[in-house]
Amino acid sequence: MTAPNSAERKACWDARDQLWKCLDDNGDKAASCHKFQSEFEANCPAQWVKYFTKRRDFLKYKEKMQTEGFTPAEGPQQPS
Repeated sequence: MTAPNSAERKACWDARDQLWKCLDDNGDKAASCHKFQSEFEANCPAQWVKYFTKRRDFLKYKEKMQTEGFTPAEGPQQPS
C-alpha cells in the first residue's frame, strides 16, 4: 500500500470532518449519517478509518470527563 498523496489525504480529512459534523448534529446516530460514513470509508485507507474512529471515541470520552468529571464506581461495601 502506498501512502496517500496530498489530494487523497485532503479528500479523506474532508470526508472525516463531514462525518463527524453529521454525527455531532444527529446525536451520534450512525444511521442518520450512512452516506457520510460510506464516503469516509471510500476516501480513506482502512487503517485511517480505524484510527479516526478510535480517535473520535477518545475525544468524546475526554470531553465527557472534562465536563462531567470522574465518578468512581461503587465497590463492594466492607463490613464495619
